[in-house]
Amino acid sequence: MADIKPTTSASAAKPATAQHPKRKGNSISWIAPLICIIVGYSFWRFYLGAPEHFSLPDTDPSHWFWPGHKGPKQTVPIAKMYEGGIIVPLLIGTFLTVLTFVVERYLTVTKSTGKGSIQEFIRKVQFHLANKDVDKALAECDKQQGSVGNVMKAGLRRYKEMITNTELDTEQKILNIQKEIEEATALELPMLEKNLVFLSTIASVATLLGLLGTVLGMIKAFSSLGEEGAGGDAARELSVGISEALFNTALGIGTSAIAIIFYNIFTTKIDGITYGIDESGFTLTQSFAANYK
Repeated sequence: MADIKPTTSASAAKPATAQHPKRKGNSISWIAPLICIIVGYSFWRFYLGAPEHFSLPDTDPSHWFWPGHKGPKQTVPIAKMYEGGIIVPLLIGTFLTVLTFVVERYLTVTKSTGKGSIQEFIRKVQFHLANKDVDKALAECDKQQGSVGNVMKAGLRRYKEMITNTELDTEQKILNIQKEIEEATALELPMLEKNLVFLSTIASVATLLGLLGTVLGMIKAFSSLGEEGAGGDAARELSVGISEALFNTALGIGTSAIAIIFYNIFTTKIDGITYGIDESGFTLTQSFAANYK
């Protein structure tokens, strides 16, 4: 067996013109939740908390941030959510954040999946490589237009270079192909997994926020009961207070459930793409080892 040449020779085989796209910043991911919370507060304050939705509106200008409106009118049932307290706009904001990242992840994962079946794409590439037709395999990557196709295309370009390389032995050529695949994979996977952390975090935090709002509402309700005494009005106030507090629970649990469902959907799809990428690397190395010993 030929002597293994220094790794600098393997590195030198990589053309200087080969460049990978730069990673894009992710600042929008931190701006989006802030915007959603602001929108949630605006909806809670100016729509749900509109004075005309209450029989006893609070007109004190000093209460502009959180007016103490009472008696939501039956004509606008959703206005009852306003009396759930200041946790309600936070929960609305987290719900909007979930919707934002669900749409963003759906578009990204759908684009990364590419066109057609990943397994069918790999079978076509395997067929072309078995016939030693690398150009047709590259054409299949252009048609696929997904993360698996991008990784396969990067590997195939190095595969094609290694066919005509006379400086390296077969083992070193395979290592070069593997290295190229690993570099391409390192660029694709972060894009797939980006922003999933927001869905997983909100899945836990939304429930806790809902419970916090419920506890605060219950404290307020029982405080009113203590001040009013044990009469019929006090019991009515307690019932209203509990009803208002449970809006927080409903919003928190609902938001958490949606976040969990879509988080699991996206991770399942990403696992399928990751498996396809792994299978692509295996296909290239095995094909090269079999056809170009």
